[in-house]
Amino acid sequence: MLPQEIIRRKRDGHTLTSGEIAEFIAGLTSGAVTDAQVAAFAMAVFLNGMRREEAVALTLAMRDSGEVLDWSDLPGPVSDKHSTGGIGDNVSLMLAPIVAACGAYVPMISGRGLGHSGGTLDKLDSIPGYSTQPDTGTFRKVVRQVGCAIIGQTATLAPADRRLYAIRDVTATVESIPLITGSILSKKFAAGLQSLVLDVKVGNGAFMEKPRDAAALAASLVEVANDAGLRTAALITGMSEPLASAAGNGVEVANAVDFLTGAYRGRRLEKVTLELAAEMLLVAGLAGSQAEGLGMARQALESGAAAERFARMVHGLGGPTDFLERAHHYLPRAAVERVVAAPRDGYVASIATRAIGIAVVHLGGGRTRAEDAIDHAVGFTRLLPIGAEVRAGEPLAHVHARTQAEADEAAQRILAAYAIEDTRPTMRDVIVRRISAPSFTA
Repeated sequence: MLPQEIIRRKRDGHTLTSGEIAEFIAGLTSGAVTDAQVAAFAMAVFLNGMRREEAVALTLAMRDSGEVLDWSDLPGPVSDKHSTGGIGDNVSLMLAPIVAACGAYVPMISGRGLGHSGGTLDKLDSIPGYSTQPDTGTFRKVVRQVGCAIIGQTATLAPADRRLYAIRDVTATVESIPLITGSILSKKFAAGLQSLVLDVKVGNGAFMEKPRDAAALAASLVEVANDAGLRTAALITGMSEPLASAAGNGVEVANAVDFLTGAYRGRRLEKVTLELAAEMLLVAGLAGSQAEGLGMARQALESGAAAERFARMVHGLGGPTDFLERAHHYLPRAAVERVVAAPRDGYVASIATRAIGIAVVHLGGGRTRAEDAIDHAVGFTRLLPIGAEVRAGEPLAHVHARTQAEADEAAQRILAAYAIEDTRPTMRDVIVRRISAPSFTA
């Protein structure tokens, strides 16, 4: 069928067949379908949506547009996690080695920063020598020997998604749940996974700020993935304050090392990390219940087994052999560190979390254009959480900046983002909702 006929059918609200969708995606991949036609298709989907069977067909067609990895030679289950992004979300750095230490294999393919949200690959680029784009042989070797490897998407994995996303980004069609679902899941299917857990963020620092939107996206991802044959569950977690007490690239890696070694673990970060680990172990079949999974994950963390896996992963992908012991020596340091003092006594009542992410970008820790270089040293540390009691003059956060002027500007952004009130706010559970995989209980 001609591309314009497929577009017309979707424009008029018809349900596309799997054959029509596969044909359109094949043309998108080969270049036979023009950018204008891709844009028209994306807008038709944005306006009219897709039935679940269409979203499944879209996901599988984009998966099949390139290489599909095969991990059948591994002696254990292959699992991964995907987060929709937020501020201070360095969970992957701890989660992959925790789950690997429990017997799963985690070939984690991550992304770079998007808008106000930091990217796992940008964080890992802070580590001297670490290769986020290794050759396939190295990737497979590290996964087999260590149990986990965190790298970026290769050029051969789901190439249709890269082209479709680039066009969506400039045609106001990003916020389409079927297209988001296909984009996320096609890459995970191409990675050859046997199970998947999703961390869908909600709140003022998330792309899905409204609970109903986050719930709709989580449900779509879980339903489409399971219908397409990938055992998948999801957690909806709060992002109305930074998850870690650090926001930036190198500073979040340092925070992850402190977490793994036990030097410091923020309460909310620990809960999200361990809950996701337990869910991964459950859907992978390594734990019989959520409680058992939590126990396994905590043991891997407390025993040092997860830290040891992280150290081996870093070295296997080109980083220093002693990175875990000397992370603060290897990670870049900003020229200026400045304390942001609280203006009054009280309790942290709320945080404009997106503003924290934007402040990191202004410091140079994110991109305003795709070609921008990132400063891996800048960011914030010791960010106080909601509910913390503070006295006038005590630190709300520490700024790490290139210049004093940039540090002063960032300090003003922090002060504007924090609301301090006389009474302690009602605390909310960071785990908002759980959507279990079929045949599994949570």
